[in-house]
Order: sequence, then structure tokens, then C-alpha cells
Amino acid sequence: MGSAILDGLLEATRSEPQKSKIEYFIATTKSAASAEKLSEKYRSDPSRVLVASGSNVKVMEQSDIVLLACKPFLAQSILSEPGVAKALKGKFVISVMAGKTPAEIMEYIYGDSAQAMNRPVIVTAMPNVAARLRQSMTIIEENPALSKDRAEILTWIFEQIGTVKFVAPDLVNAGSMVSGAAMALLTLAVDGIMDGAVMEGFRRPDAMEVSAQVLEGLAGLLREGVHPAVLRESISSPRGCTIQGLYALEKNGVRGAYAEALVRGVKHLRGEN
Repeated sequence: MGSAILDGLLEATRSEPQKSKIEYFIATTKSAASAEKLSEKYRSDPSRVLVASGSNVKVMEQSDIVLLACKPFLAQSILSEPGVAKALKGKFVISVMAGKTPAEIMEYIYGDSAQAMNRPVIVTAMPNVAARLRQSMTIIEENPALSKDRAEILTWIFEQIGTVKFVAPDLVNAGSMVSGAAMALLTLAVDGIMDGAVMEGFRRPDAMEVSAQVLEGLAGLLREGVHPAVLRESISSPRGCTIQGLYALEKNGVRGAYAEALVRGVKHLRGEN
């Protein structure tokens, strides 16, 4: 996710880098091999991207804004490293780690210490992989403690890679599933439709091209406020092919399966299963 966000930000500011609110980026990785791959990837932006490995604390010290984009299960080991608490003093920390609350992140950094002063301000933001195309929907947790300047830079960052929506803290996990994981869930439906098209004679590349355009059209209608049920009714004619297809899906419980998939994902993020 970190590289997808960086891809989008670089692309958004490439034509007029002087207007960017961020002067340069430092990407840090666990291994030298990963750092080498990223260095090769961003070699066209040497003045704006520096890649380092095995130097998390040093990078945190040098940064005004710290974006935590590691795998969630690695968060505790990274944030409990010696020197992290000092390096993050007073910093602005943005987490894109699914299922990790600001309180949990703070605990990883400080442990049981209640004496730490000038702690960082931590916010949760959940973009999706379409960030690299600047088509992400980013869910951001509302945080009353955020200063006006930091709220502006936070919004600016994620508006460069798509659309932003602020939600209450108790809706972040559900928002993460709808904006992020749902993209993966929907690929099953797309695969099924393409498989059916191939069975009926379509070439798979053609089926993919048509499916992509259909999804873009559907997205446009939903953005205009067309309710899914109204859309289904408007397309379904008596004895038509559409109602036959819808009947097959409903008979196989597809709607309930998608609802259950989203609920199970949210429960997992909450640590309930």
C-alpha cells in the first residue's frame, strides 16, 4: 500500500512539483533487496524519493510526517524498536494499517509508560490499491485533536490519490472493508461473469474490456444516486435474460454471501474471530 500511495503522490505532483505540500519522500524497507527494487522503481525521481533499509528510527527522526504502511502484524516489532518513541515525539503519524487503532499504535510505541510527554498525533487513513491510479477512496478517522494545519495536509495527501471521506472512529473498520477489501471481493463476481462470457464464446481479453467499462458505468450511476434495486428493476424486463440471471444469483445466496464476507472482515479487524 505504501508504494501505491507514493506512486499516486508522485504522479499527482509530477507536472508542478513546486506546488506539492511535501518536499520529498523517504521510503524505508526491512531488507536491502526490497530497497534496491524500490530504488530502481523510483530512479526517475532521485530528487524527490530516497530509499533506505533497516533504518526506521533514523528515517522517523528526519521526517515531519510518518506514514505507517507496513503489514499490521509487523507493527509492534517495528514501533517497539529502541529510539522510536524519541524519534516520533510531536510528529504527525498517519497509519494505513488495517485493524490497528491509534491507541494500539501508541501502546506499541510507549508500552505501559504514562510519563511520555509530547506524544505524536496519530490518525488512521485507509486508502485502496487504486491509489497508484489516483482513483482511491480513502476512509479517514475523524480526530478532534488534529490541528487545522495537519487536517489540511492530511486531506491534501489523500485527495491527490483519489477521494476522501471522514468517518467516526467506530466506522473505520467497516469503511476499510467497503473501500479496500471490497475491491478484492468484487473481483470474484467479475471473474465469474468473464468465465461465463468465455463459455459462451467471448475471448477473455474482450470480456475483461467489456466488464471494466460496465463497472465504470455502474460506478457513475451509483455516484448520481441511483439505488441498486432501482437499477436492477429498470434493466429487468418480463421474461428477459436479466431477470433470469438475477434469479440464479439470488437462488445461490450471492447477496447474503457478500454481506457475510464484509461482516466477517470487519469482525476480523476488531479481533473478534
